[in-house]
Amino acid sequence: MKRKELSSVEREALLTTLATQLVREEISSGQVLRQLRRDVLGMSQTQYADLVGISRRTLSDLEAGKASPTVALLNQVFRPLGLQVGLLPRNRELRERLLLVESSTG
Repeated sequence: MKRKELSSVEREALLTTLATQLVREEISSGQVLRQLRRDVLGMSQTQYADLVGISRRTLSDLEAGKASPTVALLNQVFRPLGLQVGLLPRNRELRERLLLVESSTG
């Protein structure tokens, strides 16, 4: 079965949904990486690992949450997806307030 190409609006909506889930700690950065690699780029682990210059095993470990990556490595693997690592408050309530402020201004 051939994968359906996502439109730019669909890609943006998926990215927004995943980023919100990540901030709310509903999913991990590895789960975000896996879903974007598959659904946005339509690449296998081997293809994506080659693209970002890491081993397939390292990518697999990142996606499964079995790695303790550096900020540099996270930036390296998220760069092709147009993402970078950033700082968020550790306090969940403050993160939720930031999401509410962003959604009311956006």
